[in-house]
Amino acid sequence: MNYGIIIKVIGYVLLVESVLLLPSFFIGLYTGEGDAAAFGITILLTLVIGFFLSRMKKGDSIISIREGLSIVSLSWIFVSLFGALPLYLTKSTSTYINALFEIVSGFTTTGATVISDVEGLTHGILFWRSFTHWVGGMGILVFSLALLPALGVGGFQLYKYESPGPVAGKIAPKLKNTAKILYTIYLGITILEVILLRIGGMSIFDSLVYTFGTVGTGGFATKNLSVGAYNSTYIHLIIAIFMTISGVNFSNYYLLLKGKVKDFLRDEEFKLYIAILVIAIVAMALNLYATTYDNLGTAFRDSYFQAASIMTTTGYSTVDFNLWSAFNKLILLVLMVIGGSAGSTAGGMKVIRILILFKMVKREVMKIFHPRAVVPIKVGGKIIPNETVSSIHSFTALYMIIFIVSTILISLEGIDIESAISSVAATLSNIGPGLNFVGPASNFGGFSQISIFYFTILMLLGRLELYTIFALIVPKKWSNEY
Repeated sequence: MNYGIIIKVIGYVLLVESVLLLPSFFIGLYTGEGDAAAFGITILLTLVIGFFLSRMKKGDSIISIREGLSIVSLSWIFVSLFGALPLYLTKSTSTYINALFEIVSGFTTTGATVISDVEGLTHGILFWRSFTHWVGGMGILVFSLALLPALGVGGFQLYKYESPGPVAGKIAPKLKNTAKILYTIYLGITILEVILLRIGGMSIFDSLVYTFGTVGTGGFATKNLSVGAYNSTYIHLIIAIFMTISGVNFSNYYLLLKGKVKDFLRDEEFKLYIAILVIAIVAMALNLYATTYDNLGTAFRDSYFQAASIMTTTGYSTVDFNLWSAFNKLILLVLMVIGGSAGSTAGGMKVIRILILFKMVKREVMKIFHPRAVVPIKVGGKIIPNETVSSIHSFTALYMIIFIVSTILISLEGIDIESAISSVAATLSNIGPGLNFVGPASNFGGFSQISIFYFTILMLLGRLELYTIFALIVPKKWSNEY
């Protein structure tokens, strides 16, 4: 194990975090709300520790599998441990465990909160919470790779283990160029949404915060009623549209930039993503119109917003969907598990895995009639390697095992089964709100400190696709690394 390169890269990442904390520090100075000192202390600690760690001799420049796993996992842990300090020092949360939960929820773009009154938070804290969505959405290390060429050597291991989805591909020969292209697209979408929200009457501060939460598919808000506080169909639709956009593989937008519109529209994952979303919207809207709403247009508007919010794992709300029928809540629960596209900022199992699972079922049915047939699984005309198919099998099994075990453990809190299931889905799939006890009008503050810490682990597991952390804690397998 090359500990030198691990420590050195983590040092660089902490240096990047110290820079990312600066906007919140300056907002604190400008508003005079008393949080500037907390950000100043955190920046100083992160800067000093990051500097000393970055001075470590790295030895071999190549980052192998085990170093990649260690760097990704430990980087997320360290930025979270330091990133939680401002919330704890300003007493925005009652305990450090709660502060850690809140900031991990931010970086993993989950959006679950333990804070009942977000409107009582300072502007600096509100900005930092949501800015972590924007940084964590594309990936902390991808962000670092875009800024620090020194991390480019052997950096594909970092990109691969942090990227959401079963396959991490480069869209440019050099990894740092891939990172820069992705962040350019990411920044462009961000700026566009900020402008459109400003046109809709939002303040520049709220436009930034809600855009960070939308494009990063996080969901932290400045209002206790989330987006519902803005009684504006225009704002609801703009945020819903950008949530939908952010649930698409960002690499596909590079195809649009190159003028390959047909390739973009023919992408199988994109087509399934849109199909699932449309079916969910129509089903929920018709059910709402038949049971609750007296206006079909409003039913479609609210159905679209909540379906997009849950499927892209953003977690914003315009209504309390806890009051909807069991049929609609079941659809939302299914969308929680599916999630968005691979290579997007969304969480969940990812649509590409669902697509391949469907194709695997179809292949097995065909083999009943033709046992000796060799039927490769193809996506976009390309054969999916057996290793990828096998990894999807095992990922699905591991996801369900963690889901079931976690639901059993959380049920020890004495909550109803719907709350237990949805709270685990909300954290493991990085969504935010769940149902009943953790619905859009509630939060996770009612859980014990042990459960809150457990949810924190689930959020990290979900964001890092389970295996990154699990492989790290099984060091015996490293001896077989090639």
